[in-house]
Amino acid sequence: MQKDKLIGVDLGGTTIKFAIMTEAGEIQQKWSIRTNVLDDGSHIVPDIIQSINHHLDLYDLPKERIIGIGMGAPGTVDFENGTVRAAYNLNWKETPVEVKSQIEAGTGLPLAIDNDANSAALGEQWRGAGENAQEVVFITLGTGVGGGIIHEGHLMHGATGTAGEVGHMVVKPHGYLCTCGNEGCLEQYASATGVVHIAQDLSEEYVGNSKLKALIDDGEEVTSKIVFDLAKEDDYLANKVVDEVAFYLGYAAGILANTLNPSAIVIGGGVSAAGQFLLNRVQANFEQFAFAPVRKSTAIKLAVLGNDAGAYGAGLLAKQNQAS
Repeated sequence: MQKDKLIGVDLGGTTIKFAIMTEAGEIQQKWSIRTNVLDDGSHIVPDIIQSINHHLDLYDLPKERIIGIGMGAPGTVDFENGTVRAAYNLNWKETPVEVKSQIEAGTGLPLAIDNDANSAALGEQWRGAGENAQEVVFITLGTGVGGGIIHEGHLMHGATGTAGEVGHMVVKPHGYLCTCGNEGCLEQYASATGVVHIAQDLSEEYVGNSKLKALIDDGEEVTSKIVFDLAKEDDYLANKVVDEVAFYLGYAAGILANTLNPSAIVIGGGVSAAGQFLLNRVQANFEQFAFAPVRKSTAIKLAVLGNDAGAYGAGLLAKQNQAS
C-alpha cells in the first residue's frame, strides 16, 4: 500500500490543530481539540495520540498510507531527541517531556518535531508566501517576535538549535530591556507588547492632539491593533509609533537579507494583520539598509497562511523526516 499522506500537528497553549494532507501539501481534513494543561500538562500527549488514532479510524484511513507525523511545539525543542521543555503555556516546565517516543509508541507512526515558529516558517516557505523557494526567512510578530530560516529547503538550526531567533537581534543598543536579559532586541520594538511600549513612551513626550494620547492619558487599554487602526485614521502620534516599529523591522530585514541573501523575507503573526499599511513602511526602511544586490533580489512579503501555517510546516517536517 502506497504511503501518500502526511499528518501535521500544531501544538498551542489553547488548542491543538491537526491536518491530514497529501504529500504535495494539499490539506484534506482538519480538526482541533482543546489543550488540556492540567496536571502539569500530562494529558496533552495522550490526547494527541487518541485524537490521531480516532480520526484515522473515522476517515477509514489505514496507517500504512501515512508517511509520518510532524509537530510544531512551543518551548525549547530538542528536535533530534524529540523532547520539549520550558513550554510554560503547556505547563511543561524544565523536565523534558518525551513527546516523540510517546507518540511513536501510541500511534505506530514516525514523528518529527520542531519549534512552533520554525514549523510556521516551513509552512509559509512551502505552501505560502515563500512559494516553495529554497531560501526564505520568516519573521512572526506576536506577543513576542519569533522566526525561522530556511536554507536549501530545510530549516537552519545552528550549532545549538537557536538559529532563527530573529526576535533577539539587537536593533537598538542600550534600548528596552528584553526578557532574554539583553537590551534593544527586535522583540521589544516590533511585537504587540513592543508597539504598546513605544506608544506609551512617545505619548509622554507628545503635546499635540491625538486620540491615542488621550486613551493612554485616560488609562484606557491600548493594544497594537488600536495603534495601527488610529494610524490609518491619520492620528499623528499613532503614525509616529508605526514609523518607529517599521524602522526597526526594516533595519532587521536589511541585516537578514545582507547576511543570508534569501529570495523572500515573509512577515506573519498578529501584528502583521496591519497588512500593506505596515509593509510599505518596512519596505522603505529595508531599502535604506539593504546591500544593493539583495535589495533587488529579496522580496518583503506578508504571510498568507494564517493559522494553518504551523500545520502545513509540520506536514513538511514529516515529509523531510521520511527522506532523511
